[in-house]
Amino acid sequence: MFVSEWLRVVRAEFQDYNRSRLLKDLMAGAATAAVALPLALAFGVASGADAAAGLVTAIVAGIVIGGLGGTHFQISGPTGAMSAVLIVLSARHGMASVWVAGMLAGLLIFLAGAFRLGRIVSLIPGPVITGFTSGIAVIIMLGQVDNLFGTRIGRVESVVRQFEIYLQDGITINFSSLAVGLLVAISMILWPLVRLGFLKSVPGSLVGLFLGTILTAILDLDIPTIGAVPRSIFLEQRFQPSGFEWQSLGELIVPSLSIALLGIIESLLSAAVGGTMAKVRPVNNLELMAQGIGNVVMPFFGGVPATAAIARTSVAIKSGAVTRLTSVIHSLFLLLAALVFGSFIEQVPLAGLAGVLIVTAWRMNEWHSIRFYFTKKLKHAIAAFLVTLVATVVLDLTEAIVIGFAISSMIFMVQISELQITQRFVDWDRLQELGKSTPQSRPPISVFYVSGPLFFAAVWRLQEAIERQSQANQALVLSLRGVPLIDSTGVDTLRSILRRQRTGGGYFALSGLDPRVASQIQQCGLHEELGEQNIYWSADRAILDLGARLEQESEATELFVNKGELLQTELNPSQ
Repeated sequence: MFVSEWLRVVRAEFQDYNRSRLLKDLMAGAATAAVALPLALAFGVASGADAAAGLVTAIVAGIVIGGLGGTHFQISGPTGAMSAVLIVLSARHGMASVWVAGMLAGLLIFLAGAFRLGRIVSLIPGPVITGFTSGIAVIIMLGQVDNLFGTRIGRVESVVRQFEIYLQDGITINFSSLAVGLLVAISMILWPLVRLGFLKSVPGSLVGLFLGTILTAILDLDIPTIGAVPRSIFLEQRFQPSGFEWQSLGELIVPSLSIALLGIIESLLSAAVGGTMAKVRPVNNLELMAQGIGNVVMPFFGGVPATAAIARTSVAIKSGAVTRLTSVIHSLFLLLAALVFGSFIEQVPLAGLAGVLIVTAWRMNEWHSIRFYFTKKLKHAIAAFLVTLVATVVLDLTEAIVIGFAISSMIFMVQISELQITQRFVDWDRLQELGKSTPQSRPPISVFYVSGPLFFAAVWRLQEAIERQSQANQALVLSLRGVPLIDSTGVDTLRSILRRQRTGGGYFALSGLDPRVASQIQQCGLHEELGEQNIYWSADRAILDLGARLEQESEATELFVNKGELLQTELNPSQ
C-alpha cells in the first residue's frame, strides 16, 4: 500500500519536471538549509543530546522523510516542541532511552498512517494545542538558562526541579556568555528590518550566530562552545542494541506515546499550513508513514526524533519549492556545511544557541489565538489554554494533553447541556383558524418544545421542567424537532416520563423526531413501548389526535355517568 501510493504521488509530482524546476528546487533547498542550520544545532542541544545530533537529524530527516513523504514541500528535522519532550526523557533515562522511545514512536506514527488514524488529532481542541505549544515554549526558554548564563547544574528531570536547584544553590552568571546570547537574540529580532539586497534573505539566526562566534573568537571569551562536529552522518554516539537495558522498555511506553502524538500533531499541522500556502492537498497518511520510517531509522545514525517543521516548510514554499527534491537538497547543503565549515561550527558558543532558542520559543507561541481568547473573554478557551500550559510545564506532554482534553470535554458538555425547554399550552383558537377540526371540550394539553442534545449531562433539565410544570393526569406532547441526538440516558428519561404519565392516567406523545433520534429510540425499545400511534411528525398533529382522544374519553365518561344516574332513578323511583 505504501509503495504503490508513494509511486502514484511521485509520478504526478515529476510529470513535467525539467531543468527550470530543478533550479527552483536547488534555490529553495539552499534557502531552507540556511534557516535549518542554526535551528538544527540549537535543537540538538535543547534535546539533551548535542549540536551534532541535531545536525544529523536534519540531514537524515530531510532525505528519508522528505523523500518518502506525502507532500512535495514538507521539511522535517529536529523541532523545538520535540526537544522539550526529549530533554526530560534524556535527563531521566539517558540517550539510549531517547533512541528506543524514538523508534517505538516511529512505529506508532507509521501505524497511525497505515490505519488512517491521523484524523484523531483533529479531535484535540484548539486551546489545548495552543496551551501545550506555549508550555513547550516555556520549557525551551527556561531550559536555556544554563547556556545563556554560562552556568552548569547538569541535566534535571523537570523545570520545577531546575528552579529548586537554583533556589538552593543560587545562579552564578558569566556575563560574557550572557552578552553573546543577548547579541544573538537581538540580531534575530532586528535583522528582519534590514533591506539591503540579498542580505534580507539571510536568516537572522544565522547572522546572529556568525556575529556571536566572531566576537567570541576576537575577544577570546572563555565560554562553552558546541565542540567537535563529526564529518560523517554516522555519529560515534548512536544506538547500539547491546547498549540498552531492554528490561526497562516498559518505562518508555508513555514517553513513546508523547513523542508519537507530538510527531503526528506537528506533521499534520505543518502539512495543513503548507498545503494552504502551496495550494495542494497533502496525502496525510503517506506523510505519517514516512515520518514513522524516518524515526525508526534515525537512532542508527545518532539522531533524535524528528518531525515536520512549520517554519522551515514555509521557507521552502516561499522560496519556490517544486518537488520533494527541495528537502533532499536542503539536507545535502547541510552535509556540505558540516564538511566545509565544520571547524567554524565547532566554535559556535552555546550561549549563542541559547539566544536562538529563546527567540524561537517566543515566536512559537500562537499569539493571534492567545490574543483572541483574552480580548474576546472566552472563559472556557482561556481555562483550557492555561490548564494545558501549566500541565505541560509541570508534568509532561501526554498528561498535559489528556488533562487539557478532559477540561475541554467537560466545558463542552456544560455548554451543550444547556437544553432550551419551552412550555406552551394549546392555542385551540389558532388551530381552528387554520381550518383544523378541534374538539369542543378543548381539553388541557401541555406541549414542551425541546432544543439541544438530549444526553446524560442534560436530561435532568427536562425531568425538572416536566415535574414542575405538568401534571401526570393530563396529556403531554414533547416536540423533539430541535434535538439532533440522544443517548441511552436520554431514552431512559423519555421512558420514565412515559411511565409517569401512564401511571397518573395521562397521555404521552412525541413529535418531530430527527432520523438519528428515531433510530436510537427504536434501538432502545422505547418505540415499541410508546406505540407507533403516539409518535407524530408535527406537534400540531399530536395535539389534534390527543384532543380527539380526550374528547372521546370525556364523552364516554359522561355517557357512563348519565347511564348510572338513570339506572339509579329507575331502581329508586321514590327519589
